[in-house]
Amino acid sequence: MDVIHTVAELRRRLAAERRVGFVPTMGNLHTGHLDLTRIAARHAACTVVSIFVNRLQFGPSEDFDRYPRTLGDDCVQCEAAGVSIVFAPDESEMYPAPQSCTVDPGPIQHILDGVARPGHFRGVATVVLKLFGMVQPQVAVFGRKDYQQCKVIEGLVTQFSLPIELVFAPTSRADDGLALSSRNGYLSVTERAEAPWLNAELRRMVDAIRAGQREYSQLEAASVAALVARGWQPDYITVRRQSDLEPATAADRSLVLLAAARLGSTRLIDNVELSL
Repeated sequence: MDVIHTVAELRRRLAAERRVGFVPTMGNLHTGHLDLTRIAARHAACTVVSIFVNRLQFGPSEDFDRYPRTLGDDCVQCEAAGVSIVFAPDESEMYPAPQSCTVDPGPIQHILDGVARPGHFRGVATVVLKLFGMVQPQVAVFGRKDYQQCKVIEGLVTQFSLPIELVFAPTSRADDGLALSSRNGYLSVTERAEAPWLNAELRRMVDAIRAGQREYSQLEAASVAALVARGWQPDYITVRRQSDLEPATAADRSLVLLAAARLGSTRLIDNVELSL
């Protein structure tokens, strides 16, 4: 496995590769990330994992400075998983000049996570477009845990006619249902025991919808109240259309239930897809 830190070296290394699979990450890798690399390996002989904590997608009061940087351990895990290349640029390599040219993802950036994290999806879309230009993959793999992000990336690839096949992988979970995330490491022991409740609440909503409940606003309000009663601080828990993440109606058949809430100082997100 090669560990590469510059775009020039990366391009030299990839020059002879005919098909490249790409998994962009911010590092502090866990089993969910490694699941994505294995999926990428099924689509391409050469797999590239990028590790870069992207300042542009963090708000001024978010955890950019304390986000875990664990490059050495990440590389060990990538090599064991059969990754071909780890691309780990520093900030001056990614942004040699202030990034005055950014990508506007459109209206989807202003709903759901975009309300709680203004500017977040502009930062995501900008760094992903830059990474796509650097790696020039034929296939890119993203996890469905970040459902709204997947929609942003899908729009990016479609609207800019990028020759990249996108693969959106199922959310990797712990045995108790908690969606795997690098930020789970912030949870205390007590919070970690409580954290699966977010997914459990979404599952209860799914059961109610399957049983015929179509008053989605009532379901949402009840779930928010249930989380608050357990000490959570919800940003949202909502039923949306899969296609555009607009609020679902009783006539919609392809739904996604999404939640974001703080447990202590840690913000967790999750989602469950539902087809009626």
